[in-house]
Amino acid sequence: MGIYERDYVRNRPPQGYGGGGGIPSARTWSINTWIIVLCIGVFVLDGFTSRQWVSMGVQWDVEVPRGERELGRYKIDDIQGQPSKVLITQQAIRDTQTGQIVGMKVSQSMPLLTSWLHFSTERGFLGFQFWRFIGFQFLHANLTHLLFNMMGLYFFGSMVERYLGSKRYLAFYLLSGIFGALVYLILNLGGHVAAQSSNGSINIPGLLFNDTFTPLVGASAGVFGVLMAGAFLAPNATVLLFFFIPMPLKFLAYGLVVVAFIAVLTGSTNAGGEAGHLGGALAGWYFIRHPRHLHNFFDVLGRIDPTSHHYRGSGKARGGAMSRLRGPKASQTSRSEIDRILDKVHAQGLAALSEKEKRILREASEDGP
Repeated sequence: MGIYERDYVRNRPPQGYGGGGGIPSARTWSINTWIIVLCIGVFVLDGFTSRQWVSMGVQWDVEVPRGERELGRYKIDDIQGQPSKVLITQQAIRDTQTGQIVGMKVSQSMPLLTSWLHFSTERGFLGFQFWRFIGFQFLHANLTHLLFNMMGLYFFGSMVERYLGSKRYLAFYLLSGIFGALVYLILNLGGHVAAQSSNGSINIPGLLFNDTFTPLVGASAGVFGVLMAGAFLAPNATVLLFFFIPMPLKFLAYGLVVVAFIAVLTGSTNAGGEAGHLGGALAGWYFIRHPRHLHNFFDVLGRIDPTSHHYRGSGKARGGAMSRLRGPKASQTSRSEIDRILDKVHAQGLAALSEKEKRILREASEDGP
């Protein structure tokens, strides 16, 4: 989508945001609105599903040889309690001959959709269930968790979408969430390896030593990406912290990143969630400054995706001024000019651009990387 096709350039309210054009239908909803609706819908629907016992791994006695740590060799006590009334349960693993307890199997009660979609190091990566890198972004632990994330998307997501365009905004949001899961994964794997190699005697600040089955849920990583993008596009916009403390958006965004970094470094109770926040913030900081890379997210669609390299390489893509700038000198000049325009947007806002600058940015957005 080119810049002239976006709502912030046209002199009319954007569709899907209730801009005086009546109640929008689902067909006119923005991607940001769809994300909010999906998050709320998944939360409500999951509240009506039956809760499931989900294995959180086994804690073996150190005297049990690693080669014998197979549940089929032992008897597991019956699970105690109903998943709707008990959140976590432990089942004793007993030697079938002596009756001695050789380990404990831990299970957690989860709603059905949460059990399918939550991310964890064990399932999302080691278990090759890669859909969880996206699925966890639409889950929430409780109503407060949901409300704060949806407020972040509602207040800042529309601005970022109008700048990027709908398709690239979707890629931006999902990639921010994926980066959040990746940072969590790296720190958790690092903590797991450090703990296993030192028998628990090493404690490296910044690593996550929680169990590899620990679930990660929430749109927070994507929201942090949106916040960082908002701080780039409108750094001096006034926001209200706790609804009554005014401050520039850039102070809020970077302040929350500092808080998340300290929480991970000190190993707070929500260090895993804060690691996800840092990953989302990192992705948001990068992709809002290099939005052309967002086209690559949909390259898997091949020729049917009009923003993909495959599509443009087939000769079907629309020509423009940028298509004529193929030489090294012209390419270098165009990139420096685009960087200058983006710096101007960051410092003064979109309204400060001239018609020529808008045209250059539009053509650059159509051309991609």
